[in-house]
Amino acid sequence: MRTPLRSRRTVLTGGAAALVLTLTVSPTANADTNRSLQHGGSLVLVGGGLKDDNTQVYGEIIERAGGARARIGVITASSVPASQDPYADDPDKCSNSECNGVYYSAVFKQHGAAEAQWIPVDLDHIDNAESDAVVRQVNSMTGFFFGGGDQSRYLTTLLNGAAHTDSKVLAAIRAKLAAGAVVSGSSAGAQIAAGADMVTGGESYQGLRDGSSPGYFEDATRLGYEPQGGFGFLRSGLIDTHTGAYGREGRAMRLAADTGHDRVYGLEENTALLVEHPGGPHERVRVLGPRGVAVFDLRRARAHDGSKAAGAGGEGTPGTWSLTGVRYDYLTDGDRYDPRLRLTLPATGKRPFAPRSAAPVLDNTDVFYSADNPAGVPYSFLTTARALASTRAQRTAEATTYEDRPRFTVTFAKTAGFTAWSGDAATPQTLTRLSVRVAGR
Repeated sequence: MRTPLRSRRTVLTGGAAALVLTLTVSPTANADTNRSLQHGGSLVLVGGGLKDDNTQVYGEIIERAGGARARIGVITASSVPASQDPYADDPDKCSNSECNGVYYSAVFKQHGAAEAQWIPVDLDHIDNAESDAVVRQVNSMTGFFFGGGDQSRYLTTLLNGAAHTDSKVLAAIRAKLAAGAVVSGSSAGAQIAAGADMVTGGESYQGLRDGSSPGYFEDATRLGYEPQGGFGFLRSGLIDTHTGAYGREGRAMRLAADTGHDRVYGLEENTALLVEHPGGPHERVRVLGPRGVAVFDLRRARAHDGSKAAGAGGEGTPGTWSLTGVRYDYLTDGDRYDPRLRLTLPATGKRPFAPRSAAPVLDNTDVFYSADNPAGVPYSFLTTARALASTRAQRTAEATTYEDRPRFTVTFAKTAGFTAWSGDAATPQTLTRLSVRVAGR
């Protein structure tokens, strides 16, 4: 992949900086203006790190766009424009919206698309979002792919300012989706599909300690969100990306609790969440790829903020936020999920996993893979969850944050209904109904 993954602590610049004032004061009442729910088409949302040899995901997008007749419109407005890329004239080093559009177009053609074209909208060509000629180009496509980068640039280029209404180009893409087209994206291109309260940045530990705030922030560890959201293609849950690779499970749960959402889809790298009939009564999802998708269900969750609790001394203890009653499902390749019933349906061929080991779960002192820990291990949260599923010696396991003062403890518990599923009978792959509690002390 030509475009490198975003640093975990990238400071938002350019389009993001221009949005700070507007987005933090915009009312949320108009978030759904000029929007209709998309029932006819499908979404293929990748948690970032999409490899160019992922035939399963690229093949799914192309098949849903018409197979050998597929025409893919590539949107890369979340990348820096050519005018901000010092290597814009070097095809081997460039990493801007235009050269990334050329790159993805070539990849889609390599995977069998009849045509793939860059849709020329970016920070250098904002006016093109209202161009009738570009709208005609969009209308000639049968599927769309949004590349990675910084999702704030998608808001800048494809939405109309504080009104948060669709440009002509975005309205045309939305209409194509409603009529049956496939809309796909990776990293920021998946994140922008979110509805209200789209995450804009932050790390898990700082998010748990300090809570979330609306806006974009120079401090990239601060948990921020855009109240009016992204494009609203998927509304049945919040979306987070690079979840296990960057240890974002903590920030996902905190943001959902703070904003009143009762579900988060945590998308892993090089793996897709396929959503059929998004926004409709028959919305269904399926996982495609080598890793998985976490589903955090907060319907019965309860949060308590000790830093706001007034005791005998007046103020509470900073950082003593806690969350109980979260249900955690982890879906892997082929698994399906019914958002209405909140039901995970393991893929054909997977069977309930019977743990044989009596070994205890190993200590985990960096559950959210801290960026400050030079010896950290990605997918740390999932590793502890699967280790608990693998043993018959324990029904609960604890893991802690690398940071302390306060230190957060995550408790995993096999409650009633918990089941692990496996396709090889040797390792737990899919997890359903694992209980999670987070507490600071």
